[in-house]
Amino acid sequence: MNAIKVIGGGLAGCEAAWYLANNDVKVELYEMRPEKNTPAHHTDKLAELVCSNSLRSNELSNAAGLLKQEMRILNSLVIKAAELAKVPAGAALAVDREKFASIITKIICQHPNITLHIKEIDTVPESPAIVATGPLTSEKLSRALQEFFGSKYLYFYDAAAPIVTRDSIDFDIAFWGSRYNKGDNDYVNLPMTKDEYNNFYNQLITAEVNPLKEFEKAAFFEGCMPIEIMAKRGYKTLLFGPLKPVGIVDPKTEKEPFAVVQLRKENLNGDFFNIVGFQTGLKWPEQKRVFSMIPGLKKAEFIRYGFIHRNTFISSPRFLNSNLEVKNTKGLFFAGQITGVEGYIESAASGIVAAVNMLRHLNGKDPLIFPRETIIGSLCNYITTANSDTFQPMKANFGILPPISQRLKSKKDRNLLLSNRAIESIITFASKNEIM
Repeated sequence: MNAIKVIGGGLAGCEAAWYLANNDVKVELYEMRPEKNTPAHHTDKLAELVCSNSLRSNELSNAAGLLKQEMRILNSLVIKAAELAKVPAGAALAVDREKFASIITKIICQHPNITLHIKEIDTVPESPAIVATGPLTSEKLSRALQEFFGSKYLYFYDAAAPIVTRDSIDFDIAFWGSRYNKGDNDYVNLPMTKDEYNNFYNQLITAEVNPLKEFEKAAFFEGCMPIEIMAKRGYKTLLFGPLKPVGIVDPKTEKEPFAVVQLRKENLNGDFFNIVGFQTGLKWPEQKRVFSMIPGLKKAEFIRYGFIHRNTFISSPRFLNSNLEVKNTKGLFFAGQITGVEGYIESAASGIVAAVNMLRHLNGKDPLIFPRETIIGSLCNYITTANSDTFQPMKANFGILPPISQRLKSKKDRNLLLSNRAIESIITFASKNEIM
């Protein structure tokens, strides 16, 4: 059997390569970095996290927590690495991104069935292959894919938040704590009075932003909306979003602040902190000026400013089956954010789906459609059956799962019931089909 090409060394590509390699398939993994870099990446490592360092909630009452549990059952490489590189983040799973990428890079490079090539692929690979080039697919391959599919790409803009040093945070103002006391006081909280919020808000909505290219439409994904655009939707928008004070008590006043900015550790040592929810397209001097108005960040040292980058994805409802195989090309699969799943863990999960079905293709077996009762199955179903004219990326959420018949007043109880059903379903499915 010839080696299978996996194009892209991000989360989906690494997950797919690892699954196939563990099933005695030789894999040729292609990654263009660092030979050719992107506007968002900063290292030469595989599976680099370019936006947040958080993989979101670990709780089963949250769809992201359920998806991670489904992936654990399927022996996910990404979840294994994340748990080895985790940093304190309350009820969420956040990682030291340097350690996380290093772990995955080492595992991939040391696997006897995987050969890593640092090379840009600029043509659509022949079947059998998995394309997992992500939202920052190179211009050459993007053009090749556009010609291959005979359709224009869809796209949206994604944004990353700034990172500041711990030593530059004023802890005479800042205090440790988690919302509703969940976790071990893993967040640094910066409280705002009403006047402080008003001043900050007014400067934020009038600050200078980096202009997008004239020919590109600014179509931002809701889950990663730049803070300045969110603010312009209304005075209270941030107070119900990233600056929500509910569940946080300032120990100095023993009261709930008017608004709260939260910081989350970027690495295990706690030297650097991400400004949670502050992904932005502001010009860098403006970020320094406006974000330094936040109480506790007057002397903030920014080791990375926020930025916006273009994310590209194909019209999966037109082109892919629910097993992530191209409709008119047997043995050619797509995975990751280029398919229209949105988020780190969603991308990695799609890599598992593509690899599972690639293995079945190689063995002459019928494709597997993951159960709709699972987040993985419902994500694959959504991106391949949605209205192609209005198709937008989708994160894990309970709304895409088939409903349950029981009527429950508590949303948390309903979500837990959906989670229990999903876990039972994925265990049965994985066991029956001998997945990992």
